[in-house]
Amino acid sequence: MRAHPIRRTVLTCAATVTVTTLALALKPHTQPATAAPQAQTPNSTRSPSTSGGTTGTQSGKRTLTGDTVQTRYGPVQVEITVDGTKITAARAVRTPTGDRRSQDIASSSVPTLVQETLDAQSARIDTVSGATFTSEGYISSLQSALDQVHG
Repeated sequence: MRAHPIRRTVLTCAATVTVTTLALALKPHTQPATAAPQAQTPNSTRSPSTSGGTTGTQSGKRTLTGDTVQTRYGPVQVEITVDGTKITAARAVRTPTGDRRSQDIASSSVPTLVQETLDAQSARIDTVSGATFTSEGYISSLQSALDQVHG
């Protein structure tokens, strides 16, 4: 005896929802705890000639510039201001500008990355959906700036 078409449709929809839910539950929602500069992706490499810099004094408020990280869509570089060891400000001084879409992605994702940086007070932040390469470049450059805080 054949199953009723509506019953088949309901079972198919239920199976699809179940599989989708399981697939999303298995995806990690955070970056691994390893330091970003050592864990480079194949699509991002550091530019050795563009290392970061430091301005200010060691004990007070300082501005630190991370390394420029080359991503698939262009360079990303982060500058942070720290007071002691607390991050008081962050901004991307370089973002991908190769085409209009890359500019749009950067302009919408960087504010989220900056806010996450200030909230987390570290480079252990999530990538922004739809801006994976920009996010990974931002996190790598941020980590190189944070490395300057501690020595």
